[in-house]
This record gives sequence, structure tokens and C-alpha cells, in this order.
Amino acid sequence: MAIRATRRSAVTLGTAGAFAFSGTLYLGVRNLLAGQADRARQTIPKAWDLPPRADGLYGADDTEVQPFHRGANVDLHLMVFGDSTATGYGCRAAEEVPGALIAKALAQRTGLRVRLSTKAIVGATSKGLAGQVDAMFVAGPPPDVAVIMIGANDVTALNSIAGSVQRLRAAVKRLRASGAVVIVGTCPKFGAISAIPRPLRWVAHVRACQLARAQTLAVKAVGGIAVPFADFRAREFHDSPHLLFAADQYHPSAAGYALAAGQMIPALCAALDRPDSRVVASSG
Repeated sequence: MAIRATRRSAVTLGTAGAFAFSGTLYLGVRNLLAGQADRARQTIPKAWDLPPRADGLYGADDTEVQPFHRGANVDLHLMVFGDSTATGYGCRAAEEVPGALIAKALAQRTGLRVRLSTKAIVGATSKGLAGQVDAMFVAGPPPDVAVIMIGANDVTALNSIAGSVQRLRAAVKRLRASGAVVIVGTCPKFGAISAIPRPLRWVAHVRACQLARAQTLAVKAVGGIAVPFADFRAREFHDSPHLLFAADQYHPSAAGYALAAGQMIPALCAALDRPDSRVVASSG
């Protein structure tokens, strides 16, 4: 998720929610949502800081991430695509970002030396996925494992659900064709984000749930693995927002990212254990 995208699109999102009504009721609701959007823009600060960079080599026994250099011994290449959730925006240290948590867990569970590369960009929507995948092919060989976290900015930008899903499907299909195991964290819920007031929060929440369901079907259809963030840990975020959200009350905190990574790691390890996994074939 990206705060700047949320701030720019808050009024538009509020107006879109009001289109469900008509006549004088529509006008009243439109004014209410527009006012709430204005307050949300004042509450949610702008995102200027870059998230911590965690790229490098992770070993089962390493206490710190090691820098990658050409010729380094790498058993598994993990690459992360998506938006600010994928970059770990809101974390204070590199070891807290989801890519680092996943890379370290894979190294410890498999005994493999894992390289982490991050292509995700703060503020990205599904419209940026093709460019991120293009950048990967330009930089070098495709990864063994691709993790994608995308969707929240498509909701706040009012991108169509059909278009957002099609762009995600195309990215997953390209990565699968390259031989990568692909796991996608679908659009999270908005119901626990107190920085967005009700009923504006409800409008965003409904769109997020619709997008997440469509993402899940599309990802599975092209051979990817979908981890529905909207179905996991929603209660924890609702009950402990002070712990699981960062200071902006919009992005997850380090503890929130740990919960998200914890949902993806078992699914990813199970996928790597499959006989058709390129990693299993090369290390067996």
C-alpha cells in the first residue's frame, strides 16, 4: 500500500461509494464521504522515507544478511514484486521486511543459501507489475521463487477489478512460464484501518474483498499459489491495531508484516517440496 496513492484518491473513492445512492440521499452521502476523505488525507501522513533494503544472501546459520556478488554460491533466488506492502514500508530495520523474513525462513527450513532481490516499488498498482517483471528479465535470469503482494493501491486508485486482475494474471503467467514458483498475497482488508473513517472505510473494504476473491481465482488458473490476506489475521489487526499497524495507522508494523509473512512461508515451503519444483530438481 502507498500513502500517497491513498491521499490522492480518497475523494474519488468516496464519490464512487456514493454512486450507489440516488437523489437527495446520493447528495448527502456524497458530501459525507467527501468530508471523510478530506479528514483521511489530513490524518494519513505522506510517505517520504524509503523502506529498509534487505536484498542479499541468507544462510541458515548466518546472523546477518550477506551482500550478493556475481559468482556467489546461491541455491535459491527469491524475488519480491508488488507495492509498499511487498517492500516492507513501515518497518524500521531490514530484517523486519517480509522479503527478509521469508528468505531467512526458507534458508532455515531447507538448508539452502537464499538470495533475496526486491523489484517491488512503493505506490505501485497492478499497472506497474509488467514493468517490474520486465526489469527482472533485463537484470538477469528469472528467480526460482517469486512473491507478489499487490492490490491495495488498485482499490484506492479505483482501478477496475477486471483490469487489475488481468494484469496480475499476466505477470503470474510470465513468471510461471520462466519456471518460477509464484506465490501471491492478495489484496488485504481495509476494515481495520482506523485512519480511514466509516463509511468511507466500508466502501474501500467491499472493493478490497471483491478484488481479493478475483485475484485468488486468476492466480490459481495460471499455476500460481494465492495466499488470501483478507481471510487471515483480520481479527488480530482489528483487536490490536496499536501493535500491528505502523505509526501512520495505515501500513503494517514489523509485527504486522511478521503475521503476513507467516501466512506465506508454509505455502511456499509446501510448493518447493513438490516433485516438479525446479529447486527440488536442482538440489536433489
